[in-house]
Amino acid sequence: MQDILSLALDNLLSPMILCFALGLFAALARSELTVPEAAAKALSIYLLFAIGFKGGVAVADHGVDGRLIAALSAGVILSFVLPFVAFGLLRGMTRLSVTDAAAVAAHYGSISIVTFVTGTSVLTSRGIASEGYMVAVAAAMEAPAIISALWLVSRKGSGAQRMDGDLWREILLNGSIVLLVGSFVIGMITGQDGMARIESFIVSPFQGVLCLFLLDMGLVAGRGLRASRGVLSMGAVGFGLLMPMVGAVAGLGAGLALGLSGGGTALMMVLAASASYIAVPAAMRVALPEANPSVYLTLSLGVTFPFNLTLGIPAYVAVAQAVTGG
Repeated sequence: MQDILSLALDNLLSPMILCFALGLFAALARSELTVPEAAAKALSIYLLFAIGFKGGVAVADHGVDGRLIAALSAGVILSFVLPFVAFGLLRGMTRLSVTDAAAVAAHYGSISIVTFVTGTSVLTSRGIASEGYMVAVAAAMEAPAIISALWLVSRKGSGAQRMDGDLWREILLNGSIVLLVGSFVIGMITGQDGMARIESFIVSPFQGVLCLFLLDMGLVAGRGLRASRGVLSMGAVGFGLLMPMVGAVAGLGAGLALGLSGGGTALMMVLAASASYIAVPAAMRVALPEANPSVYLTLSLGVTFPFNLTLGIPAYVAVAQAVTGG
């Protein structure tokens, strides 16, 4: 427990988390501080490219083998299964409709790439090694949860949701997925030679860019919390804090079953505990337009995201280190 508290304190006092806290405070205090939309998009593009490229280089060094395939399979299974767990908890803890509960559940089966990036940064700052191919697992976990959510609505809701061309395009060609997977492939093809050419661009500036991006995320989360007063019940907020821990336990089990290192197990926990606020909301606008964005966006971005950044990630890293002994 002392290790968890120590790591949590170190994380809370890191520049990344303090930048997020600054943005959250500014938004709740109604400050005029803003990050231009174009700049925020540029920051996200940089982060996605950098993490994808570095993951691809790591896979090029490691090679495609059974461990990589097993990790990808475990990630896909988690993404399919976790929405059913989330849906059951939501129906028991809240009065959300079937459609809203399914839309929220989709977010908690998918992943937050920024939470993943922050997790990798915490590991790097503490000198904890992890499997580089975990970024491929992150990409694989983006979409399956959407399919699970649509199945829940079709079975428990008032009508079936069609998996038409527009929805498949939104799922598979979502900008964040295309960039993450594309940069991963580029890194895997070019390997260490490619890394040597652009290392000064994607390694040294990474932490500073992440700080600015988290400042913007704090502003977005704070505005969402302000705008959604009265929309979320105490049960919904409780779910937003409970579900990450449920997902983390599932991720821990998967990491141990796969024989991942302490760092890799921590990242599997981070992925399973995170909630999407980029890819899934875009898909929900197409698939379940009647679902309330104020509910699913505020829960994923305003409740679960801050929890994971401040308390969740340090706990996942400490538990993974204690259980794996690495």
